[in-house]
Amino acid sequence: MANEFNLSNLKQQFKDNKQVRTITYAVGGLVVLILGYIAYRQFIYGPKNEKAAEAYYEGFNLAEKDSTDAAITALEANIRKFDGAENIEPAKFKLASLYMKKGSFKKASDLLDDTDLDDTYGPALILGMKGDCQSEMGNYADALDLYVDAADEDDNEMTTPMYLFKAGLCAEELKDLEKAAELYERIRDNYSNFSQQKSIEKYIARVTNKTE
Repeated sequence: MANEFNLSNLKQQFKDNKQVRTITYAVGGLVVLILGYIAYRQFIYGPKNEKAAEAYYEGFNLAEKDSTDAAITALEANIRKFDGAENIEPAKFKLASLYMKKGSFKKASDLLDDTDLDDTYGPALILGMKGDCQSEMGNYADALDLYVDAADEDDNEMTTPMYLFKAGLCAEELKDLEKAAELYERIRDNYSNFSQQKSIEKYIARVTNKTE
């Protein structure tokens, strides 16, 4: 088991393991659903601001058509034009996710520092995506802290265990196996519906075996 889960192979797991990679990239479809909900809440129920709404939907629609570069151009222009307008924050969050898709992790992280999604899951998603940026840049200590903060920001069955899992992987990269075990055990004991729950004992076993 020690050879199978050698820590030197962990970084490759992020690249090769489909499940882990899906988790690592900004929650994937979950982010799209949650972001859509946030945009709907802010654009429909919140104060009226049609221009800011257009800034979001134009970029989002282009991104959905896999026109990433065009979506980035449109969002950058609209965010500059309507900077400070109400309801522009989802557009900034979407732009940060597109920067990540292009590998511009520092640029995405800097933009997230200036992004505020004040709605359900919003603050946790921002912290989590900042953690993704740091993880992709190899800054695992910073990523771990951000993931834990994201997990604790809004305790729920969707984002909390996901960010705890990412934090555990970062703890393994840092060879802090006791911390990794603590994070994985927290998932096992509290989040029975997490997608990785069936295999969480495997992760616990690999870190606890190495600390004995």
